[in-house]
Amino acid sequence: MKNILNTVNSFLSTSIAVGICSLALSCDANAGIRQYRADLENSQWQLANNSRLQCTLAHQIPNYGEAKFSAKASRKLNMEFELDMMLLPDNYSLAEVRSVAPKWQPGKGGRSLTNMQLHKHFNPSLPKKVAWTMLSELDQGMSPTFYYNDWYSDQDKISVGLSTARFKKAYQQFVGCVGNLLNYSFDDISYTVLNYQSSSDKFTKASQRRIDMIREYLSLDPELELVLIDAYSDSYGGRWSNLKLSERRAAKIRDYFVKNGIDASRIEAKGYGEKRHISSNSTTLGRGKNRRVVIQMQKP
Repeated sequence: MKNILNTVNSFLSTSIAVGICSLALSCDANAGIRQYRADLENSQWQLANNSRLQCTLAHQIPNYGEAKFSAKASRKLNMEFELDMMLLPDNYSLAEVRSVAPKWQPGKGGRSLTNMQLHKHFNPSLPKKVAWTMLSELDQGMSPTFYYNDWYSDQDKISVGLSTARFKKAYQQFVGCVGNLLNYSFDDISYTVLNYQSSSDKFTKASQRRIDMIREYLSLDPELELVLIDAYSDSYGGRWSNLKLSERRAAKIRDYFVKNGIDASRIEAKGYGEKRHISSNSTTLGRGKNRRVVIQMQKP
C-alpha cells in the first residue's frame, strides 16, 4: 500500500510540474525557473517621454532591465514595445509572450500572445498590434510575461513579468500623450519645397501650411542640428532684382523661424536668384516651380 501511495504522489508531483511548464514554456520538469518581476511595493510605471514628438511609458524590472512602450509623431498611429535588457543574450533564441493572471486570481486563465525574437546585439522589440494588446492586458489586470531558456544554463528557464501595480494612472497619461502627437514625422518635412505667388515673397496657401508645420516641429525638437534655407526665383525680370528677391525670401523665412523661438545659429539662409532652374521659364506653370525655397533639416 505504501509503495502504491508513493507511486501516486510521485506521478502527481511530476504531472503538476509538467503542467506548470506547459503553461509557460516547453521545459524539463526538473528545470529551475528564474523569475524577474517588480514586487507590489517597488513596482513603478512612468511617462518617460511626454511631448508631441514622442511618448514613452517605462517600467523598471529589478535586476533585469526596463520595459518600454513608445509611440512617435507620424502620419499613422504607431507603437512599439522594447525590452531593454541589462545583459543581451549570447545567441539567438525565442521568448514566448503570455498574458498571465495575477496570483490573487488563480482561476483566471492566461493566453499566449506571440513569440519574441531575442538577438545578440540589440534589444528585442514587438510591433504595434502586439504592443497595444499587451497594454490592453495590463489595463485588465493581466501580466504580460516573457519565458525563454537561459542561454548560460540548459537546466534553467527565465521568466520576466510586467507588474500591473501602479499601471493605470501612468497608462492614462500615456494614452493622452499619444492622442496629442503630431500627425507628421521628421521624415515628412526634412526636405521641403515651398512655392511663392508671382513677383512676391508671399507663399501659396499650400506652402504656408507647410512652413507652419516646419516651424512647429522645429520648436519641439532641440536635436535638430541645422536648417538650410535656399531660395530661388524665376527668370521674369532682371537678374539683379531676382537675386535680391530670392535673398529677401530666404531672410523672411529665417526671421519667421527666429521670431518663433528657433535659435538663429541653427539656420543658414541664402538666395540664388535665377540659378538652378528646375523647369522651363517659358510657361506660367514652369515659372511657378522655379519660384521656390528648399528647406532641408539635419539631425546629428
